[in-house]
Amino acid sequence: MTVVQFIHGLAFETLPGPVIRQAKRCLLDLIGTAVSGSQTRLSSIARAFASRHMQAADGGARIMFDGRRVAPAGAAFASASTIDAFDAHDGHALTKGHAGAALLPSLLAITDDRRPVGGREFLTCLVLGYEMAIRAGIALHDSVADYHTSGAWNSLGCAAMAARLLGLGPEATRHALGIAEYHGPRSQMMRCIDHPTMVKDGSGWGALAGVSAAFLAAEGFTGAPAITVEGEEHAPLWADLGQRWRILEQYFKPYPVCRWAQPAIEAAAGLLRANHSSPSSIAAVEVETFDEAVRLGARIPKNTEEAQYALAFPLAAFLVRGTLGAREIGAGGIEDQAIQAMARRIVLRENAAYSRRFPAERIAVVTLAFDDGTRLVSPPSAPRGDPETPISDAGITEKFRNLSCALADARRAQIEQEIEALDAGDKAIAYLTTLVLAPLDCAAVNA
Repeated sequence: MTVVQFIHGLAFETLPGPVIRQAKRCLLDLIGTAVSGSQTRLSSIARAFASRHMQAADGGARIMFDGRRVAPAGAAFASASTIDAFDAHDGHALTKGHAGAALLPSLLAITDDRRPVGGREFLTCLVLGYEMAIRAGIALHDSVADYHTSGAWNSLGCAAMAARLLGLGPEATRHALGIAEYHGPRSQMMRCIDHPTMVKDGSGWGALAGVSAAFLAAEGFTGAPAITVEGEEHAPLWADLGQRWRILEQYFKPYPVCRWAQPAIEAAAGLLRANHSSPSSIAAVEVETFDEAVRLGARIPKNTEEAQYALAFPLAAFLVRGTLGAREIGAGGIEDQAIQAMARRIVLRENAAYSRRFPAERIAVVTLAFDDGTRLVSPPSAPRGDPETPISDAGITEKFRNLSCALADARRAQIEQEIEALDAGDKAIAYLTTLVLAPLDCAAVNA
């Protein structure tokens, strides 16, 4: 099966049960993240920008949890930026990034603009997007030295879904993928790690590039080939389409901060649980981990972007409050003097062996030194939520409810019900679309 045949021929009936279940988990997790993300200043700016500068000539698509109609590429951009604003969304270890943050907004934009679909087709398109984007991300990082943001490769997943929904022919589909690859934002991820700002992981631009690529290809614009798809050296990566389901390799985050910080949080949590120790008596904290995590740094953040792309601060917040959520990475947590004081006691060190194991593994060891001279050292720890240490369906639902507290209880419950029923018959997604595209019930801003 060629890549183009997979894009247009993938059928719901061929999806294994675990793949369908995983797609629903991803969908619920992304929607919850979008609710929290929509309360950030980053999202507010991106949505206002799309409303002013990406207007639709007619019709258009609504922005997630906003309701304003703009051009579909603009809706994809604003909604993907909204999810990217709150670092709680799913990811894939070997891509060193995130597919879903761009995929769901692009899928919603195309279907809301011009082609309503049934629930089974919606799930099929989402799976298609993950399978395309993840492989494109692995191929990109296997073939270039620089570490690019997720928008550089999730754009191809967005283009593939749009090509299917727009009914592009085989050659136009190739061009859509090539355009998306060429114009996907090959921006420098480590620059944002070293200097966190609102540019973040580039998923807004990936969604914009991918959706735009399909519309351009529909008009005859050329751009093939996509090297990450058609390059001979990448052929083995694409040969198992429809056999190996990369969506099952997705991880889910327990905490809304960079995945690289989470091994240290898990290590510290394990120490406190096992030893019933009081965080108030911690005199110093040492973290030994891989280089990229060390580069997250020990800065005291000035805003939520710096709080999300840090290691010492979220670890300190967890140690002080025993939890790490929206409040901790928002203004209330950032201004908390106890958290700041704890963060200043944290020292970060690289372990070369752990650096060599990255990105397939993310490892940290934490040492807690207490006022009485006691020292506790964790075993090498990985983050929760990987396929080997999965978060249960109940855990994903609980996370969704925590992230979506700005929604009325009834609306939150209806979203859960609609997602669960997507594969029952071929239920239309119109009601689910309304639930996730209408404005928030509460307009609070986290940061």
